Amino acid sequence: MNRAVDADLTRRLTAALGSVQDPELRRPITDLGMVASAEAYDDGSAAVHVLLTIAGCPLRNTIVEDVTAAGTGVPGIRSVEVELGVMTPEQRQALKDGLKSRVVPFTQPNSLTRVIGVASGKGGVGKSSLTVNLACAMAADGLRVGVIDADVHGFSVPGLMGITQPPTRVDEMILPPVAHGVKVISIGMFVEGNQPVVWRGPMLHRALEQFLTDVHFGDLDVLLLDLPPGTGDIAISVSQLLPGSQLLVVTTPQSAAAEVAERAGAVAETTGQEVVGVVENMSWLQLPDGTRMEPFGSGGGAALAQRLRDRLDAEVPLLGSVPLEPELREGGDAGVPIVVGRPDSAASREIRGIAHRLAHRPRGLAGLRLDVTPR
Repeated sequence: MNRAVDADLTRRLTAALGSVQDPELRRPITDLGMVASAEAYDDGSAAVHVLLTIAGCPLRNTIVEDVTAAGTGVPGIRSVEVELGVMTPEQRQALKDGLKSRVVPFTQPNSLTRVIGVASGKGGVGKSSLTVNLACAMAADGLRVGVIDADVHGFSVPGLMGITQPPTRVDEMILPPVAHGVKVISIGMFVEGNQPVVWRGPMLHRALEQFLTDVHFGDLDVLLLDLPPGTGDIAISVSQLLPGSQLLVVTTPQSAAAEVAERAGAVAETTGQEVVGVVENMSWLQLPDGTRMEPFGSGGGAALAQRLRDRLDAEVPLLGSVPLEPELREGGDAGVPIVVGRPDSAASREIRGIAHRLAHRPRGLAGLRLDVTPR
């Protein structure tokens, strides 16, 4: 075929490829060194050679589709032929060196990520459902959000988010799957079927440490940790590995549940963490005639917030009261959180309000070194 390279069209093609993000790393493929070559020709055709990080990349078709769409979106280009290759070990090492090192990135002085552990005193209060819905609400609001399912023994986040694919591994680096705009990692992605995880304290600590050091989340605005109920090993490990993390305490309106939840918040007395607030879940149920029924009583969330204020001598607000809705459970079973599947429901509106109040505290610059030289 007689065709000549069009230099101007090639420059515009290359610029357009800068808009294509690797679906797992969430960085432009041009920045990651994934574009080996790109040429556009005077007959309106183009050829792009893309290097995948690993040969079995599960999202290779997505990359091909995105590159094709970006190329054909350039005026003058009618078709794009995408050739896929694989990075050499040296290229892959350079990629990893540019992404992260084996430290907890969220504890570094230049990190602006807010880390919030979602805690409860007991199971069954909807802590995991609230975590994934808060994450999706924040992501829909334009924030970069990650979730760590730190409830190793009772992991449920992958199912609640509809995630079935395993994480991608680039040697020892793990790329978390993305669902509803949220990056997610869970031990449930590494076990076969519904096998139980029978681990004791040191292994639990190591699992959380590996999630924080080996998983590449990139630059996040918010990282949510779905903590196991109670005040056991993981709660202690979080305070050690993420000393600047905060706690959000979830309870139901029932007095007994609020009393147990107080212990989860009171951990902050020992760890020095800040309790950013309380959420009362399953607060009320709207009946067909429009009236509200309170199946678990009332006032537990407000009482818990007051007790934590008195105990910690700090401001602990009641951030919201989420109603009990069948759609919330149905969304979790289907892997579509209610804020995504039923955004106009009363529960969704309340969760979005809580997410907004949590996330829109400004990320502080105090103590950060800025690359500014006075003249």
